[in-house]
Amino acid sequence: MFFSNLGKNIKMFSQGQLLFAVIFVIGFVTLMVFSYRKDSKNHNLHYRGSIKIFFAFILVIGILFLIKFFTQSS
Repeated sequence: MFFSNLGKNIKMFSQGQLLFAVIFVIGFVTLMVFSYRKDSKNHNLHYRGSIKIFFAFILVIGILFLIKFFTQSS
């Protein structure tokens, strides 16, 4: 539904707005990659073991989803 109208709504932006959006996204992604590479040495030092916390967070969200799924009566 949503994606079928996506091509029709592209005319609501001017060519200048689309050009600005493309340039902004390219510049933003470039700066984010540069910043990540610059700080990658600090990531290993300060965030060791954070992957365990990430997986625990995903597990808790999954458990909450399962509780909601199995207790919902519809």
